[in-house]
Amino acid sequence: MLSARNRFKGRIKEVRLGQVMAEVIIAVGDLEVVSLISRTSAERMGLKVGDEAAAVVKATEVMVEKG
Repeated sequence: MLSARNRFKGRIKEVRLGQVMAEVIIAVGDLEVVSLISRTSAERMGLKVGDEAAAVVKATEVMVEKG
């Protein structure tokens, strides 16, 4: 359970996998939210273009939640 109040539901527009990190772009209405997460986390969540996901914002961090 995440303890963040700001959850923006949308669809994954792009996932760019690097050596260590992954850049995940979530389309939320007319806006895009970009998050950098570990490549391992992106792979474990099975993130792919078109998936429904949420950008969860707490302080200065953006976390990604799926499901």
